[in-house]
Amino acid sequence: MNRLASLAAAGAGAYLAYRWLAPGYDYRGKHAVVTGGCRGLGLVLARELAARGARLSLCARDPAEVAAAAEELGALAVECDVTDQQRVKEFLAVARQRNGPVDVLVNNAGVIAVGPLDEQRLEDFEQSLRTHLWAALYTALDVIPEMSARRTGRIVNIASFGGKVAVPHLLAYSVGKFALVGLSDGLRVELARRGVTVTTVCPGLMRTGSHRQAAFKGRHEEEYRWFALGNALPGLSMSAESAARQILRGVALGDAEIVLGLPAQLAVLARAVAPGLVSALAAAADRFILPEPGGVGPRAVKGADSRGRTPDLLTAHIDRASERNNETRPGVALPPPRPSPASR
Repeated sequence: MNRLASLAAAGAGAYLAYRWLAPGYDYRGKHAVVTGGCRGLGLVLARELAARGARLSLCARDPAEVAAAAEELGALAVECDVTDQQRVKEFLAVARQRNGPVDVLVNNAGVIAVGPLDEQRLEDFEQSLRTHLWAALYTALDVIPEMSARRTGRIVNIASFGGKVAVPHLLAYSVGKFALVGLSDGLRVELARRGVTVTTVCPGLMRTGSHRQAAFKGRHEEEYRWFALGNALPGLSMSAESAARQILRGVALGDAEIVLGLPAQLAVLARAVAPGLVSALAAAADRFILPEPGGVGPRAVKGADSRGRTPDLLTAHIDRASERNNETRPGVALPPPRPSPASR
């Protein structure tokens, strides 16, 4: 038994040494494409990539965010709706023309909609799938041939802890992120023999400033309160800068999956070991803690307009993150949902 414990300790030590000492992938001189790269986590990742010497091509839907990111980083930044495959092709063609073949693709673009199931509509789920699944597939399919031909490349899919454990009042969001996790896992398996490495990233709560840009339904001020305070609590959330550094380190080492933050890691482990218990706890939170339906109903209200009576002092930390990470701009309105066949 003692010998077994010694071997286990030696193995753990060797693994940790490898994690911290291995050179991994060198971003210097590489062409990195980041979707949704002009605010929030995407912008912080772009900053970290620039600091490592990468050539950047960024895209976002909002022209003001695009202009601000281009000015700050001196990078190519293009207005692009990544749910439109033709626009994606055009963006990547411009990116290659400016910065050469794509070496690193970071699928980061996302939307966050918060509210109870009663206030969600079919279009909310479709929008989540278009943004989190289809957009990532469009970009991946565009870069895979060139990466495969050169037998090198990194594809990074920014999913979420909500893509591993369903979170109440984030159901449409979780559906899109669960789909992205499945796509990312499958791409890793099928692209490994071509020399292309795919990493799935599942962050927990982060202080990116996204509470101001998220959309809230139902009792939107109450929904905003729990969402914003969860992102602001020390120990429960992590800084966007720390998250970005861990992501790029894991991608450099070729990790299959990166779950960020101890609370998220524990929740994912608990879900794997005791799914019934985790579901029961989430159901209890939904019943006894989270707001009831009502308020503005299915109408989406931006976080910037949902603060209500939430004290500024409690969100000061993440409000500063909003300012640092370009989340305070008015931004474009949420795209109008495309009518589904059932609603036509």
